[in-house]
Amino acid sequence: MRVLYLLNISNPDRLSADSGWIFADLLAPALADAGAEVTVAAPAAAGDTRCRFHQTRVPGTKYRARFSADIDELVALIRQTRPDAVVANQVEEAPAVRTALLEAGSDALLAGYCHYLPFSFTSGGQLLLDPSLNDAGLGRPVLLAFAAGLAACDRVMVHSSTAASWVSAAAARMTVDLGDRLRVVPAPRDERLVRDPAARPAAGGAIGVYNHRLYAHYGTGQFVDLARDLVASGIVRLRVMDLFGQRRAERKGLDDSPERMREKLATVPHVQVVSDRGDRVRYKNLLAGARFGIAPFRPGCPWSMSVIDCQGMGLPVISPRLGWLAEHIDPELCFTTAAEAVALAERLATDDEFLAVHAKRAHASTADFAPALVAARYLEAIS
Repeated sequence: MRVLYLLNISNPDRLSADSGWIFADLLAPALADAGAEVTVAAPAAAGDTRCRFHQTRVPGTKYRARFSADIDELVALIRQTRPDAVVANQVEEAPAVRTALLEAGSDALLAGYCHYLPFSFTSGGQLLLDPSLNDAGLGRPVLLAFAAGLAACDRVMVHSSTAASWVSAAAARMTVDLGDRLRVVPAPRDERLVRDPAARPAAGGAIGVYNHRLYAHYGTGQFVDLARDLVASGIVRLRVMDLFGQRRAERKGLDDSPERMREKLATVPHVQVVSDRGDRVRYKNLLAGARFGIAPFRPGCPWSMSVIDCQGMGLPVISPRLGWLAEHIDPELCFTTAAEAVALAERLATDDEFLAVHAKRAHASTADFAPALVAARYLEAIS
């Protein structure tokens, strides 16, 4: 099978912070191992030497990635690669890809991967626009473009059961009939970030790690408040990852919350803000020195690469009861109040038996996300 993988990259200056690129970099070789011929079209190469690469422009903003597809380029690319299946990781691009397939005379299957949802649902069923895609009132146009993308796809792939229910509900509200086109295909874990769950951090205190991007829409403001409670007793110290470093002016112009949140966290006692400098070995070592992880407060969370990174390393993750987090994380480690979160963190910091049990559970929860297993599900979904 020839697969054309269309990938938008939102963080070209720090690929290690771009989950879409990391997933492609892990998945493309696994697809090649399974016998697929893969071409990645993206601003930066992903995969290994067996994977062909077509370089595309970096979109100036996340909105250009959704509203400025180059159909001429797509037509030429389709004619050149003659794919059996095209995967659009930016679902909003799917109508343009369908148009290009028509113009190129290709009958390739078109699959959309819902890597990022521009909406979420409350427990009461209310649809909420994702604030990160609602600058200048663009949230509703993005939502409508997402619905148009769903309608254009032969297959719609999502990360999780939570994402499947949200996408199905949103599609129904916008009169898009998904029929039997929806597939749950999780993202691959990074095998470089997998270790024996019996491993323990070196001496130096009980550290909880927060390894998520510091956008406000990830609920980072709530985490800042929680961080003060977690460290108040002195039992727990926190390590916060600054995954972006210095960002481009265009990105800061749209959303400067990562810089603002970083400054706030740097003032909290017993909170260490560290950078992995884009180095996966350093990132692994920073995780390895922690005792547990902390999930984000992001309502529209259909998946979290950073949570899986922690769990693969045998770090239990404590989490608010939100979205996919509540689906995936052990119920014993979910909290509703700050007091519950503090009690969980302090127990993981001091109770070795409790930690050992949850380290094994965390590690085991990622076993089905090995790249070879995910590639098999991926190929089945697009066959």
